[in-house]
Amino acid sequence: MSSYKSFAVIGAGALGSMIVATFVAQNLPVVVLARPGSKSADKLPAGAKLATVDTSDAAAVAAVFKEHTVDVVLSTVTGHAIGAQKSLIEAARAANIKLFVPSEYGVPTEGLNEGIWAEKNQIAEQLKSAGIPSLRIYNGIFTEYIPWLFLNAETKKIHIVGKGEAPLSATALPDVAGFVVHVLTTLPSAEVENKKFRIEGERTKANDLGALFKTAVEYVTEIPGEMGDIKTIVATELDSGLGSTGWSVLTKSEGTGDAAAGSANKLWPGHHWKTIKEVHGL
Repeated sequence: MSSYKSFAVIGAGALGSMIVATFVAQNLPVVVLARPGSKSADKLPAGAKLATVDTSDAAAVAAVFKEHTVDVVLSTVTGHAIGAQKSLIEAARAANIKLFVPSEYGVPTEGLNEGIWAEKNQIAEQLKSAGIPSLRIYNGIFTEYIPWLFLNAETKKIHIVGKGEAPLSATALPDVAGFVVHVLTTLPSAEVENKKFRIEGERTKANDLGALFKTAVEYVTEIPGEMGDIKTIVATELDSGLGSTGWSVLTKSEGTGDAAAGSANKLWPGHHWKTIKEVHGL
């Protein structure tokens, strides 16, 4: 039985809003912290509390945590705001937060010291230095975002950077949100503190996407179109092996046991993980 009773979410976007809705559906107290003027919290479900606060002001954030007797802080901020979690860590320490779930929700970042996701590992190290227990959740690519990354809007082809043979972990947003709430509300704190949970809705590879989406595959060195530079970097990183939630940056190989891709799926017994076909109606 979990000892966590009250939750705070920072970042009410695609994933954060689903996490909030799941807490509310279970009648669990949750407060969403949003900057003044933010529109991301406009459609919060009834039952969720909203605290408007400058999230870069650690003292103000700590006051919100204390006011709502928060046990667990969940950050779902997007990539460009990863560094902004530093003030949240300071606030969490001041408010004696029991657990901090940083914004990972992607590839395994332990040991990363360069590249677009290295800052996530830096945040994890800062939590460790601050003495705040943390939980890192790796889910690979969000299944909903596969077309954004791989399917070219103009040519309707799957664009692959590299060989396309590296394993890819894909997990649907509702599955990630549900898993997060499930483990935080059912597992004893000793089983989540300073852990890394690796989930996987479906295991695939870029070369399989053409058949799944019933279209042709084209191998490219750069992905064209809007945000092509970012997509190229992401696709290159995934093709290096990092797309699997079982990948180890330190050993450059797949992990085993609790370090294997999808090893944490067992923590949600009986759950049906959505497939790529189900998510996209293929």
